[in-house]
Amino acid sequence: MNFKNLKTYLFIGISIISLTFLQSCSDNDGENTSRVQLKLVDAPGDYEEVNVVITDIQYNTTSNENGWQSFAAAEAYPIEVDLTELIAGNSLLLTDQLIPSGMMKQIRLVLGDGNTLKIEGNETMIPLNTPSALQSGLKLNLNTELEGGFTYTFILDWIVSESIVESGSTGSYNLKPVIKVNAEVNSGSVSGIVVENIEEVVTALENVIVEIYNSEEVKVTDTLTDVNGNFLFQGLAAGTYKIKITREGYNEYSAETNITVGEVTEAGTIVLTKVTP
Repeated sequence: MNFKNLKTYLFIGISIISLTFLQSCSDNDGENTSRVQLKLVDAPGDYEEVNVVITDIQYNTTSNENGWQSFAAAEAYPIEVDLTELIAGNSLLLTDQLIPSGMMKQIRLVLGDGNTLKIEGNETMIPLNTPSALQSGLKLNLNTELEGGFTYTFILDWIVSESIVESGSTGSYNLKPVIKVNAEVNSGSVSGIVVENIEEVVTALENVIVEIYNSEEVKVTDTLTDVNGNFLFQGLAAGTYKIKITREGYNEYSAETNITVGEVTEAGTIVLTKVTP
């Protein structure tokens, strides 16, 4: 199973589910249908790879368990993705479909077998045990009214660090997905670049954990920098936040930033300095 084939689907997004109200649909039945896009992003964990298999993505406009419908035909699945690649604004487009307008109460991801984990220093792929309940569908509440003729984008922020649970000392791991929800229509984003400057040589720092805290010093989420040192947080409610970076061998970085609805705040270039011996 090759989890790298979906790299061509990855794209940079200004991006846990978030909702954004984008543009008018141009189809003839626009008043009766809404365009729904689902994008997947990741908040990192300390793993080299986290490969998951999605065998179906469904939505429900009712409170009835019999009301589930698939976004796409069976041949669109499975979707196989390495979650660790979804950083620094990279996201995976899971679906892009027209559906009848009206209340969307829930969506669910149906997970298959073959989910695996790769830990740093270990070349062996470790099976991720997936509870049978998740194979019948991980439900996510939306309760969002879809207006006819418009496009809605839901961004699923999969929190890997909270989604993988080691089973005692057996060396086995369980997959228990945690996905955050927020409405991007009421939110903004913040981006930046992390580098070091040694003897006037500026070098981008990859795989740096960047954390963001709210005004009450409560951690909201974190992300990793990519190969160019870039990071991006999306789906943040308007307000004042603090960006923090703690990296071994470097002095701690902390700075406030203000988030404005509908805008991307530039944190600029963050220069980490080495700890003086």
